[in-house]
Amino acid sequence: MNPPVIHATVDDAAPIWLLLGYKAGDNNQVISVAESLGLPYVGKHLAYRSTELLTNLLLGPNIHGLRHDCRAALRPPWPRLVVTAGRRNEPVARWIQRQSDHPVHLVHIGRPWARPERFDLVITTPQYHLAGFPNVMSFDLPLHRIRPERLEQAAAEWSSRLENLPHPRIAVLVGGESGGFHLDRAKARRLGLETDALASGLGGSLMITTSARTPAHAATEMAAVVRSPHFLFEWEPGAAANPYLAFLATADRFVVTGESMSMLTEACATRRPVYIFDMDDNGGSKAITRLGNALRYKAITHHLAQRFAPIRMRRDVGRLHQALIKTGRAVWLGQTFPDREPPPVPDAGKAARRVLSLLGEADAGTD
Repeated sequence: MNPPVIHATVDDAAPIWLLLGYKAGDNNQVISVAESLGLPYVGKHLAYRSTELLTNLLLGPNIHGLRHDCRAALRPPWPRLVVTAGRRNEPVARWIQRQSDHPVHLVHIGRPWARPERFDLVITTPQYHLAGFPNVMSFDLPLHRIRPERLEQAAAEWSSRLENLPHPRIAVLVGGESGGFHLDRAKARRLGLETDALASGLGGSLMITTSARTPAHAATEMAAVVRSPHFLFEWEPGAAANPYLAFLATADRFVVTGESMSMLTEACATRRPVYIFDMDDNGGSKAITRLGNALRYKAITHHLAQRFAPIRMRRDVGRLHQALIKTGRAVWLGQTFPDREPPPVPDAGKAARRVLSLLGEADAGTD
C-alpha cells in the first residue's frame, strides 16, 4: 500500500497532531481515529536516524532519533491531542507533551513500550496482553479506513484492467516479514499452488498483490506455479498506481497471509469470505529451511521477547486468528467458509467518542 495522503489542515495550529511513520497499517489506524473526530488535524510524517533505537531506549522522551528535517517540524503552537502508533513514535509523543505549556493528551494505538499509564488512552487488539489497565480500550480487530466511497472510486479506476478476470475473483494479499514470520521461497510457492487450486476449483481467477514487507522472490515463486487467469501486482515504493483498494472492492473472496493484521482486517471489513494463509514454520517445510528462518535476527529477537519480556510487551497473533475464526469472519486456507454472512468489523467511531471525552467535546459530531 502507498503512504496515506492526509486530507486535512496544514496549519500547525491544528488541535490534533498525527505522528505517522513507515508502516501503512499503523498510519491507517491513526488516521481512522482522526477522520472520525470531526476536528482539524495535521499529519507529521516522521523519519528516523539509524541510531534511534539506542537513543529511544536510553533517553526516554526525546527527539534525538529523528532526522533533522522532522525535528524542525515539531514546534509551537503545540497541539491538544497527539495520536500515534509504533515504538519509534512513542518517545516523540511524550516529548511533545513535555514541551507544551498546556495539557496535551496522548492516544497510542497498538502496544506501547512505555507503561500504559503514561498515555491517556491506549487502543489495542487481542494479540497484545493489555487487559486490566483502565485506560486501555480493546477492539477485536485493528481500526481501518475502508469506506464505500473509497472502494467505489478504486473499482472505477481499475475496471478496464480487471474486467477480463472471471468471477469468482480471489484477491491474494501477500505480506511477508513480521516478527517471527518469514515468507521464504517454499511458502511463497505453496501460497501460489494453494490459491491456484482454489481458483481452479471455483472456475475463477486470482488478483495478487505483494506489499512493502514482501520479499522480492515471492512474486516470482508464485507466478511460476499459478495457471489460473490472474493479475499480479508487484509492490514498489512510490508506484504511480496501486490496485489494492480495487482488489478489496471487486474480489469475491480473499486469501491473506496470516502475519498481516491490517490486511486481514481490511479484507474482513468487506464482509466477504476470508481465508488465512498459515505463515508458521510447520512440518511442511524442510528442516534446513525452518532452521534458517529461526536464525534470522527478527525471529531471534521476537522469540526472546516472547520468552523473557513482561507479558504486556508480548505479541501473539494467534489470539487474533482465533478471534477471527470464532466470530465467523475467517477460516484457514483449505477449510470451508461458514454459510452465513460474517459480522461487521467495528469502525473507529467508538474510539473517537472516547477520545472526544478526553478533550471535553463529547457533543462534537463523529461520522
